[in-house]
Amino acid sequence: MTVEQERPAAEIHGHHSDVSGGWLRAAVFGAMDGLVTNISLIAGVGGGGVSRHTIVLTGVAGLVAGAISMGLGEYTSVRTQNEQVAAEVAKERAELLRHPEAEAEELAAAWERRGLPPELAREVATAIGRNIDEAVRVHAQEEMGIDPTEVPSPWLAAVSSFVCFSVGALFPLLTFLLGFPQLWLGLAVGGVGLFAAGALVARFTGRSWLVNGLRQLVLGGLAAGATYLIGALIGVAAT
Repeated sequence: MTVEQERPAAEIHGHHSDVSGGWLRAAVFGAMDGLVTNISLIAGVGGGGVSRHTIVLTGVAGLVAGAISMGLGEYTSVRTQNEQVAAEVAKERAELLRHPEAEAEELAAAWERRGLPPELAREVATAIGRNIDEAVRVHAQEEMGIDPTEVPSPWLAAVSSFVCFSVGALFPLLTFLLGFPQLWLGLAVGGVGLFAAGALVARFTGRSWLVNGLRQLVLGGLAAGATYLIGALIGVAAT
């Protein structure tokens, strides 16, 4: 037996990231939203010339409100999506029970279009149809592009979003919480957080960490610049 034969298949062909759990999208979206939201909030009120205490109050309020909103939003959206999937799968199960032959022909036709020989496609489709649970799973994958056995967890998505938003929103607040009143310093720390978050995401996507980091920094910087100008204009007008 060769060394390759002794090694597990996963080691020979490599591991794939888990892209079906729903946590990565929620975590990335939460972290980025937390960073951009609070950097922009702090830039806006800071541009208006408010005190450090007001900046901290605004930032903490933005962190708490945003984290709760993100968590609830993720839970509701993922749960709604799962319920829609369950409803469609139930329809597919009913069709398989009522018209098994027609559904098998439909599945075989789909495989034929992909290049499978007609006889083999019909044979496999008929064999799968004998196991209703497996038939439902295969038909859902072919017709709707989903695997009903691998739906994301709404709780995992909600917690990931809540935690990551909180961590992201905390970054631009750190210097103010530590007693430093300089606005530029807080925004600089927030910028570091944006770059780090973008670079970290590149680990999951396989893209350049430098490009990803700079992209997030530029996008967050544009948002902060816009709110700073608005804050400065309103602050000047108020005085």
